[in-house]
Amino acid sequence: MNNNAHRSPPNDVVVNLNVDSATPNNVTGNNKKMIKEKRDTLILAYRTLGVVFGGLVTSPLYVYPSMPLHSPTEEDYLGIYSIIFWTLTLIGVVKYANIAIKADDHGEGGTFAVYSLLCRHFNIGILPSKQQQQQQQLGLNSMTRGTETHTWLAKLFERSVVARRVLLFVAMLGTCMLIGDGILTPAISVLSAMDGVRAPFPKVSKSLVEALSAVVLIFLFLLQKYGTSRVSFLFSPIMGAWTLSTPLVGIYSIIHHYPSIFKALSPHYIFRFFLRNGKSGWLLLGGIVLCITGSEAMFADLGHFNPRSIQIAFLFTIYPSLVLTYAGQTAYLIKHPNDHDDGFYKFIPKPVYWPIFTIATLAAVVASQSLISATFSVIKQSVVLDYFPRVKIIHTSHNKEGEVYSPEVNYILMVLCVAVILIFGDGKDIGNAFGVVVSLVMLITTILLTLVMIMIWRTPAILVSLYFVVFFVMEGVYVSAVFTKIAEGGWIPFAISFILAFIMFGWFYGRQRKIDYEVTHKVTFERLQELLSDCSVQRVPGLCFFYTNIQDGLTPILGHYIKNMKSLHKVTIFTTLRYLLVPKVAPHERIVIKKTNLKGVYCCVIQYGYADTPTIARDDFVDQVINSLTTHIQNCSDNGSFDSHEIEEQVSSLEEARCSGVVHVRGKTRFYVGLNCGWFDKIMLGFYEIMHSNCRSGLPALGVSLQHRIEVGMLYEA
Repeated sequence: MNNNAHRSPPNDVVVNLNVDSATPNNVTGNNKKMIKEKRDTLILAYRTLGVVFGGLVTSPLYVYPSMPLHSPTEEDYLGIYSIIFWTLTLIGVVKYANIAIKADDHGEGGTFAVYSLLCRHFNIGILPSKQQQQQQQLGLNSMTRGTETHTWLAKLFERSVVARRVLLFVAMLGTCMLIGDGILTPAISVLSAMDGVRAPFPKVSKSLVEALSAVVLIFLFLLQKYGTSRVSFLFSPIMGAWTLSTPLVGIYSIIHHYPSIFKALSPHYIFRFFLRNGKSGWLLLGGIVLCITGSEAMFADLGHFNPRSIQIAFLFTIYPSLVLTYAGQTAYLIKHPNDHDDGFYKFIPKPVYWPIFTIATLAAVVASQSLISATFSVIKQSVVLDYFPRVKIIHTSHNKEGEVYSPEVNYILMVLCVAVILIFGDGKDIGNAFGVVVSLVMLITTILLTLVMIMIWRTPAILVSLYFVVFFVMEGVYVSAVFTKIAEGGWIPFAISFILAFIMFGWFYGRQRKIDYEVTHKVTFERLQELLSDCSVQRVPGLCFFYTNIQDGLTPILGHYIKNMKSLHKVTIFTTLRYLLVPKVAPHERIVIKKTNLKGVYCCVIQYGYADTPTIARDDFVDQVINSLTTHIQNCSDNGSFDSHEIEEQVSSLEEARCSGVVHVRGKTRFYVGLNCGWFDKIMLGFYEIMHSNCRSGLPALGVSLQHRIEVGMLYEA
């Protein structure tokens, strides 16, 4: 849910104060405003329970069952709990709730947002050809570099193509891993919750539990088309009940089984644990790391809430709840050391077993929902930035920008989730795969945040070193432990991420080659004037939007079109859709108009951020462009470029052309891969053409109806 309206005002808002501002009425008004802001923040904090923290707060369901424990002792359990506590404290409280949450890109969070933040401040992005120069020429405030003097690290990235490509690869890997998280979280959460049926009914087989989990997941995915807002009113109460009930059970278990459990908060239990267990203790980290799963959502879901609300919810509800719940589980297991495979449900008292089971199942569904929604958002960001093939994106809410749904992605996720459960039904195998995702995403975030601290925040070197050493070493140890589980299910996210990364790179490479071809073979305005001067070429009535990928010239398809059609509309607007590495573009910067020296020929750039809706309603879009053109022509009159008669003629020709009919023209291009091409181009461009032939057209995604569009085919020589 998008609650941008509740965010505190930006720092650059100027408030004018006068002498009367100190009057009692104003003081009372300010107090009311402060009270309202605090109330709104608390309401947002409550809502985060059902959206942000679903994966994190349900982790007790599967942490202990995912550990390969063999005859554990009291000292082992105390060491494990100490590791869990300090992992939650350092990574959850320090890293995400206090550091990462500040590295937003205009309110948007997540791996891709950090990458775009770096690209926005420095010239280090791998963008399509000429795009960086075009963005600088446009003079957008949103793309202004944030620093005048660059650090040595920024200069290294700007000079080295290899460094920029490595940074892009890291950002892509983090994105792919997050999508993998969207596959594994529903699988392990629902399977772990449904496994509670076997405690009171031991005769229930694991196959039946897997089948029930698959049914629940299918039902969940079928509901996605209705949008999360229609069922979100259930989410926060469910997670609130879970967050309150599990620590209460934990307190009961602590008192009843092992009251001195909190002595394990001392870090010396961690050192004793590793000294005693050695390699086997290190391998247990592959299961322990799951205690922090879902913490990335605190950062990734910034676009839907504000940092303060997320901090309040985590520090005052989620963190204490997890500390007490894990303490209760550990206290029970110290007295019943062989129950670790059912480490959650076994410690639930019988009188409240079924209520907790019901809440756990619902909470697992909610946890799944949050990661599914996050996957839709990540795919949407990748599509609008041209890093992923076009899929159908539906906005399921008119007032919540971040609430999107993709049918193709939804059903692919459903198939993969069900396949993971049915093929790898063992919770340990899925836990191993999940551990790989969790640890790698955390490590990638640490690396990107370190770059932000050095290059943008200019944090003192001692603090950067302390941050990097602590978290890189800590998370690196977790990564090294989960890598030993590659053969035991850990290969699943690598397979998923490799496929996704191959798709993203193949699409990006193909788009890059097409743009390079268009820039090399572009039609200049001088060449266009020569084509129009041919007496066989007619200017036909109507308004034409001719879509092109380049701005300092015209697409080669234009020459192909004029030579074959022998015509061009009287008013032709060469339109470039430009997706910028910013979340949102200000309304006054949305449409940029440029007049050419040719009669009735204009250039128009439509700009979007990755969090904007790229859908164009036909009539509204035409109205906006006509108004922008009229304003531009009038401004030219003020500058003395045209006289009043020419102004009236041009404005009237716009209306006349619109009344005659509006048509949208775009190219349908393909690569001609000849014998002279290398094997790499043959593979990558062939793969790109397969994707391009099966993905959705750009114009339907913009809301242009079939009867108002024309597609012109042309072969590009690779």
